Amino acid sequence: MNDCHEAQFNREPAWLPENQVNGEIFGRKRLTPSSITATGLDSCSLGGKGHNVTFVLAIVSAFFAAILTFFTGFGLGTVLLAVFVLIFPISVAIAATAVVHLSNNVFKLFLVGRHARKDILIRFGIAALCAALAGAFLLNIIDSQQLIFNYEIGGRTLKTTPVRIVIGILMALFALMDLFGISEKWVIEPEWMPIGGLLSGFFGGLSGNQGAFRTMFLLKAGLTKEELIGTGAAIGCLVDIGRLTVYWKQISGPELSGHIALLSAATLSAISGTLIGNKLLKKMSLKKIEIAASVLLLAIAAGLATGLI
Repeated sequence: MNDCHEAQFNREPAWLPENQVNGEIFGRKRLTPSSITATGLDSCSLGGKGHNVTFVLAIVSAFFAAILTFFTGFGLGTVLLAVFVLIFPISVAIAATAVVHLSNNVFKLFLVGRHARKDILIRFGIAALCAALAGAFLLNIIDSQQLIFNYEIGGRTLKTTPVRIVIGILMALFALMDLFGISEKWVIEPEWMPIGGLLSGFFGGLSGNQGAFRTMFLLKAGLTKEELIGTGAAIGCLVDIGRLTVYWKQISGPELSGHIALLSAATLSAISGTLIGNKLLKKMSLKKIEIAASVLLLAIAAGLATGLI
């Protein structure tokens, strides 16, 4: 182990409760020097084959996840979270997704932000921001639970935790909502918009799934296409900023802060995918791809909740 690794792992993150230092954090076992090296999550350098594989996986996933949103009804956050939970611990994956999602929304604001409706930002956005804080704090509470559920299937012992179960269920729920277009079928009248802000913001803070409820409450608001995209991007920025203020305190250790280059590359990759997808695909909907993506998302959600992954 090099000097950088020794310094990193001899200094425990200040935010960790004492009884969690060598136990479970973020819904998984605490990373050790050997596991860091094995998985490539090395915050001291960008070298090593393991890290290169992780780096490429994140970039490619962000790029194709952004393009996939133009083929299907899935949002960038929904697809990217399913990929990041395979790379990072759960809470870190949610925060990493939020960073990329925020950057992509800022880019959208640059393009169409002038069309955002200020009256809806006030009625929907402020409620969403407040609820996002509540959802993020609830994620912290669930994540801090020490319960570990052990069970056996076919002679194999599996382990799962409350945060894995909750996020797995929500991932599956919102994947099904996207697949069946529920957010576009169950359109809510504009007078309920503050309630929509609370729902969208809360689930955005808890698991990152904010788009479904936002769509339900904005489709009947009399917005043009440009206003819908611009207003949605502005609201998304508010939710992402709110939840990141909570996530950032929790994950200021090496699990995410040591991967600025990876997150930057994933962000640029997602923006590139958004540009290409918007230019070439024009919101085409290919049912077979949508079904395949749904099956993949549901499989990852089930594996996450049950401890298989």
